[in-house]
Amino acid sequence: MTIELEKVSKALHGKPVLQDLTLDFSTDTCYAVTGAKGSGKTTLLRILMGLDTPDSGRVRLLGDYKYSWLTCGAVFQRDALIENLSGVRNISVIRKLTSDKAAREELVKLLAPDRAELPVYKLSRAERRAVCIVRALSVPADLLAMDEPFEGMTDKERAAAFSYIMDHKGSTPLVIAGRERYAELAVFKSIPL
Repeated sequence: MTIELEKVSKALHGKPVLQDLTLDFSTDTCYAVTGAKGSGKTTLLRILMGLDTPDSGRVRLLGDYKYSWLTCGAVFQRDALIENLSGVRNISVIRKLTSDKAAREELVKLLAPDRAELPVYKLSRAERRAVCIVRALSVPADLLAMDEPFEGMTDKERAAAFSYIMDHKGSTPLVIAGRERYAELAVFKSIPL
């Protein structure tokens, strides 16, 4: 499967953020979208996920694909977590097939066991991002889109999270957007905005 963006442009609040962008996102490929704040990274991810539409240009799904939409595993810039639920419940609640036990087993790969059952409002920014990463990878997806997934993490936490992502993504195309150029992303296809 390939997601093709052809001459995509998008303005937010009258300000152009993407202009005549032409890109392909393919299975088995990882992409690092980098740029300054306001450069269009989040907008690009939202267009890829079908949450926003371009002002001009088009987005097409190419290849052997039977639906006109994508299922996405996403880490949003703003966590989109249910604040009063634990990290475990934030993962298991999005998919009926994921039990609390299974969610906990995955979450403790990135989070201290005593932190997994706390309401997420009690977690640090790095811990919340870990919950978001595990949640994104817990559902079958056509695309993984992660906006600033390592925000607030130490080098050690980021390395563990990156390994977790790579171990669990399979052949699903992965797009990670961020202001920083992490060393781990050097093997990704670079898309500077």
